[in-house]
Formats: sequence, structure tokens, C-alpha cells
Amino acid sequence: MALIWVALAAAIGVPLAAAAASPLLEWRGPVYILAGFAGIVGLGFMLVQPLLIGGYLPGLPGRIGRRVHHWIGGALVVAVVIHVGGLWITSPPDMIDALLFSSPTPFSPFGVIAMWAIFAVALLATFRRRLRLRTWRIAHTLLAIVIVVGSAVHAILIEGTMETVSKAALCALVLAAAIKVMADLWRRRRTLRSESIARQ
Repeated sequence: MALIWVALAAAIGVPLAAAAASPLLEWRGPVYILAGFAGIVGLGFMLVQPLLIGGYLPGLPGRIGRRVHHWIGGALVVAVVIHVGGLWITSPPDMIDALLFSSPTPFSPFGVIAMWAIFAVALLATFRRRLRLRTWRIAHTLLAIVIVVGSAVHAILIEGTMETVSKAALCALVLAAAIKVMADLWRRRRTLRSESIARQ
């Protein structure tokens, strides 16, 4: 059980440590550095989120895991706001271009799309009790796919302070965790549906 937590800590901690050791930080201001590390932390949160919903983290089963998932989702929104806000402060023209999808950098549109998907999930979560369970699940799943894929591509395409191998490993783990959990949840629901039909 402890190995899972150690592996998770390493998956998130190693990219953070590698980025902290990057020589590129010498030419960056504190606001830009804060914005960059907020993005890395946000990517780490994306690895934790599916593991919580899938019940794979020891000590955080069922309802507890879902509650922590909710709070980390809020923390992810804060990380994105810090990431985007910091970059806006350091370079407003670049952020305007990115938000208008007119930036020449290939990573910008993926990040912007993922950002809006994160905000959309947060908004849906606010009104979750007013939504049908099936509607919530479909919307959340589709947006989660956009978030994970968009964020992973965004991170991979950026040539910055993140070290290449650890960044690629973290992105691969985020994608793998999301795919694994979605597949497992789909199988569980299909099994429960089949059992329910069999009882009738």
C-alpha cells in the first residue's frame, strides 16, 4: 500500500524537482516561475484525480475518495488561475493571442481548450445536484478527456523548465490513469446493469 503513495509522490515530485533545477529559471522572474510551477502542480493533480475516483489510493476509498476528488478539483482550478494569471502579468500580449487562438506557439490552443474544460467541469460540479446522474457522468467524462489530452499535449509541446523525460513520463501516467479508470468504471456499470436486468 505504501508503495502506491511512494510511486505517486515520485511521479509528481521528480518533474517538480527537475524543473526546479532547470538553468532556465535564472532568466525568469518570480511571477513567471510561480505561474510555471502552478502548471506543473496542476498536471500532478490530474494524475491524482482519476486514481481517487477509481478507488486506487489506499486509505481513500469510496465516499472519502470522492470528497478528496472534489477538493483537489477545486485546487486544480486555483492552480490553473495562478498559471494563467501569472503568465498574463508577465506577458499580456502573449496571453491575449493564446486566448484568441491566434498565438504562433503550437502548445497554446491545447492549453486554452483544457483550461476552459476545467472551468466547465467546475461549473457543472456547482450545479451537479440539479443534473441527472447520467447527464453529469457523460458531461464529466467528455470534459475529462478534453482536459487530460489537452493538458498532456500542451505540456509535451512546451520546451521550457520541465525536464523532457520526467515530463513525458508524468504526461503518460496521466493519460494511462484516465484511460484505466474510465475503462474500469465502464465495465463496472455494464456489469451492474447486466445484473439488474438478470434479477428482473
